Amino acid sequence: MAMPNLSHADLEKLKFFINFVSENPTVLNLPQLQFVKEFLEKFGGKVPSGEFKMPTGAAGGKCPFGGDAAGGSGMNVDESEESELEESEPESEVELDMEGVIEADTEANQPMGDTNKTPTEEEIDQASDLRSQAAAAYSEQKFDEAIDLYTKAIELNPGNALFHAKRGQAFLKLKKPNACIRDCDKALELNCDSAAAYKFRGRAHRLLGNWEKSANDLRQACKLDFDEEADEWLREVTPNAKKLEQHRIKQERKRAERESKKAQHKARAHAKERKQQQQQQPQEQKPANDIRFDPEFLTALQDKEFQQMLMDIAKSPENIEKYKSNPKFAKIAEFGNKIGLENVAKMFEGLNRTQAPPPKPEPKAEPKPHDFDDNLD
Repeated sequence: MAMPNLSHADLEKLKFFINFVSENPTVLNLPQLQFVKEFLEKFGGKVPSGEFKMPTGAAGGKCPFGGDAAGGSGMNVDESEESELEESEPESEVELDMEGVIEADTEANQPMGDTNKTPTEEEIDQASDLRSQAAAAYSEQKFDEAIDLYTKAIELNPGNALFHAKRGQAFLKLKKPNACIRDCDKALELNCDSAAAYKFRGRAHRLLGNWEKSANDLRQACKLDFDEEADEWLREVTPNAKKLEQHRIKQERKRAERESKKAQHKARAHAKERKQQQQQQPQEQKPANDIRFDPEFLTALQDKEFQQMLMDIAKSPENIEKYKSNPKFAKIAEFGNKIGLENVAKMFEGLNRTQAPPPKPEPKAEPKPHDFDDNLD
């Protein structure tokens, strides 16, 4: 390689670099200066381990050799990238209209009746009468009384989904959305197509500020049995529900992008690790005194006269004397000084056996038939 033509300015920069490294040797742990570190270690130098941090007030916290070294720039590129991936972007706040949201009720669960009970005809009739009384109390805004009557009806006929839905409606009037949700859940367990249960549960979720759940329930209620009141409630919660849905989709997309970047980062890290392991593995060293790995000797083997000398020496080591004046014997003598002439010949003999193709079998004479005429008469 030719000597580079360095200007005075280049030499000044080199001088500055050497002075800076002398005072801050850990700077050589930066990835962009890895080649300098390897150069020093090649001649016996040793670079202190540890992260490089830019001296306070120097270069505005910027590393003069590239990168921001103000806080832990000794970190390699992969580690820096991984740390950026792990720092998830904080979720942005969604501005919602929270008017009408109330505090959740925390009372004990209401009686749900024995679902394993099979009511008699008389009990079914009694429960129907109680339901009528509860509806009358509800219309008179006696909601506590209505709840008690619906509870008695449920205990007589616990398998009636409408009783639970209507009691849930009464709980709504008392601002007890959680109690309403429990009744509506039970109603939908008994009848998954109960429009009333979806309607009142949707309204209860709206009072708790569960906008997406509210919208889903009210949509389902209108789908099963369109109701103007349910539709009005749905239009009321839709703006907040749509904002939350769009925000959730955005966050899920960002999360998927982060996971994809993490997977790509891991793949690059594994590839880099494999490459480093391969580079660190010692390459197979061919023995210097092994004739099998000497290209000049292997080339000489193609010479018939050279082969004949080796074969003659292999048969009788005393034949060495008659070949000493032959120029082609010099290569044999060179290896003979290392491992002995007899060993060179024996090694050739082994190579000759492994490399020579097996002899072709001689064709066998076919036996003559008894009535064969050789025309000798």
